[in-house]
Amino acid sequence: MSVWFSVEVLDGASSAALWSEAYGDALVEAALLTGATEWNWHRHSWGVVLELEFAEEDAWDRFRQLTSVQAALDAVPDPLSGLVVYRGRGGSAGSWAPRPRRPLIGCGSAALPLPWALWDTEAIELFGPVERRLAAAISASLR
Repeated sequence: MSVWFSVEVLDGASSAALWSEAYGDALVEAALLTGATEWNWHRHSWGVVLELEFAEEDAWDRFRQLTSVQAALDAVPDPLSGLVVYRGRGGSAGSWAPRPRRPLIGCGSAALPLPWALWDTEAIELFGPVERRLAAAISASLR
């Protein structure tokens, strides 16, 4: 089963597009030599994303250990927070399948009617004077 990995490079002191022009060919060549089966570059307003597909995860590890790859990743425009490397497709790839539809909360249910007849007799006797006046007002307004 193939595994996708992504390398996101964000704009910094210089453009990530310029970085991809300078180091892109070396990265793709190194990926193909270590067993990549597919690769894609995506340019965005905030930077670039390199997506690489490997047949196995060990090939990705071999790719990351190459000195040319390490040198290219060390030369990103923003060395502090401008590099994100992770497993999976990157950028705005989205999910591979739509989310299933779920029923609406409370769909098909209705509130049970309150037993207002009890307010007139039993419940009024349980409460104090303030609650009795409130209960009497509620029962009177419902009639």
